[in-house]
Amino acid sequence: MLLKDIRDYQILFLSLFLILGIGTRDWTLRPELIAVAIATCISTQWLLSKVKEKIETVKDKVIFLSPHPPLSPSFHPLAFRSPLITALGLSLLLRADDWTTMTLAGFVAIASKFVFKVGDKHFFNPANAGIICALLLTSDAWVSPGQWGDDWWYGLLFAGTGGMILKRVGRWDTTAAFLLTYAFMEAIRNLWLGWTWDVYWHRLMSGSLLLFALFMVTDPRSIPNARIARVVWAMCIAILTFILRNYFFVSTAVFWALFALAPLTMLLDTLWKAPRFSWGMENGE
Repeated sequence: MLLKDIRDYQILFLSLFLILGIGTRDWTLRPELIAVAIATCISTQWLLSKVKEKIETVKDKVIFLSPHPPLSPSFHPLAFRSPLITALGLSLLLRADDWTTMTLAGFVAIASKFVFKVGDKHFFNPANAGIICALLLTSDAWVSPGQWGDDWWYGLLFAGTGGMILKRVGRWDTTAAFLLTYAFMEAIRNLWLGWTWDVYWHRLMSGSLLLFALFMVTDPRSIPNARIARVVWAMCIAILTFILRNYFFVSTAVFWALFALAPLTMLLDTLWKAPRFSWGMENGE
């Protein structure tokens, strides 16, 4: 591959989606809010990495009782990748009227990686945590699940680019389990209600649903480590998404389902042991 780190491709693809959405879907995106999201995520990653380093240094002094304890690694210059991916995800999915809302979402997204963790693993998807926090705590934030419409070529684009990344990180099982479970339940409902199959395909061929399935629910650093655990976890998210969407009429059901079931990751990691995925040695990841 031309780029050394698969996250470089994620950044490239998400940037492409952002440009594509603005150019072909006429999104009412304000460039300054995108800049705020990027600046907030990267600066929060840097700040909290420094705080973490200070805390670990103090711990080392206490443990080793030495005036020159081993120091924790500083924030690596290349550690901008993950916060930039989070910022692009927020820009793609979250809409806000005020810059403070986007700042809050960006800060919570990155802070969730440092606060909500067990051992060295965080269990909330950062962008998802930021979105839910903005929806709960502000009055001007919203998410538009239908912003991509149901044009087939968006689906092909997302599947192609997402597939390229998932092949490298080995998380096709999560996407497949989520989409197949959700598609099966929608098919049963479609048959039960006697609807035509064009209604069924309309509900499945959503750009936002595919974007979620390929780029958010597959985050290898926050999802379960073992394959069987990922499959069970993804199926649970699909079932909860189906219930929230069809019985409680929540248009943003996928985001609420992922947020609600994120802590389940730690239980599944306890039941099925497996090595944790690692991008590299970036601090605070």
